[in-house]
Amino acid sequence: MNTFPYSFDNKRYHTYNYFLKNKYKQKIAKVSLNAGFTCPNRDGTRGFGGCIFCSDSGSGDFAGNVHDSLQKQFENVSAMMRRKWPDCQFIAYFQANSNTYAPVKQLKATFEPFLQQKDVVGLAIATRPDCLNEDVCDYLYELSQKCDLYIELGLQTIHNQTGQFIHRGHDYQTFLDGLSRLRNRKIDVCVHIINGLPYETRKMMLETAKAVGQLDIQGIKIHNLFILKNTILHHIYESKPFPLLSRGEYISLVVEQLAYIPEHIVVERLTGDAPIQDLVEPLWSIKKVTILNDIDKLMKEKNIFQGSYLTKENIKNADIPLCCIRKDPE
Repeated sequence: MNTFPYSFDNKRYHTYNYFLKNKYKQKIAKVSLNAGFTCPNRDGTRGFGGCIFCSDSGSGDFAGNVHDSLQKQFENVSAMMRRKWPDCQFIAYFQANSNTYAPVKQLKATFEPFLQQKDVVGLAIATRPDCLNEDVCDYLYELSQKCDLYIELGLQTIHNQTGQFIHRGHDYQTFLDGLSRLRNRKIDVCVHIINGLPYETRKMMLETAKAVGQLDIQGIKIHNLFILKNTILHHIYESKPFPLLSRGEYISLVVEQLAYIPEHIVVERLTGDAPIQDLVEPLWSIKKVTILNDIDKLMKEKNIFQGSYLTKENIKNADIPLCCIRKDPE
């Protein structure tokens, strides 16, 4: 018998599979797309080269071919998915780079063609908090009235000293401001964090998870840091290696982080993917399924569920900003 209410398969956290099947009553898959956007951290507005861990694809290593039209990208990827799930419907996922970093007119031309596709149930748009001005957020609100809209918002860490080291190009307050603009318009948000950023301690990574758990968000993605060939991070690591999380440390950390995430928040990811041909470290990350299995095992061994460590007392004592505090779900 499954004792956790937000899972079909005895997971102890709120699975994305549960969320999608409960909402849409059928198999839903994300189709990753590359719309050819750039980023203020690449074009010189805030910096050049992007975050130090970012590849030339702008975190879109598994998105469609940018040289193809968006429609062709969608058709190619969805056709492959339909071989496995013939009756599948899709979320069009604009993944690579910052997908709100453009004039509203360009955003409309990018997103709105997918509103008419009968096999698309919603849009997911990945972006940065410094690419969410009022005009863009007003348009996103309009879009959210026409379809199911999910904004994937990069945070990575709450610690500004780490943000400066990784050349993030914005601080934590900027993230909170961007999140507030979205949630004031009742737009659903999934926040991305990264474990294993250079020189962060376990305590710092737990602080990030605790803080995110108190925000008014609907989803979270937890990634492990990848060192990819020919990135700035790769060059830093070659010249001055820094400590990396071991497989066991990562699994233990994620289990504890989940205990501080309220159970209504959907867990979309617990470990990342990297193109194997470009991966330098950590090589243990290649066996993704075994990592997820061992997270399940450790949660069971420790009798931990998502939200297990949340009490009024530890929320009260949490060292987190008072702005943008999570609202209880209606």
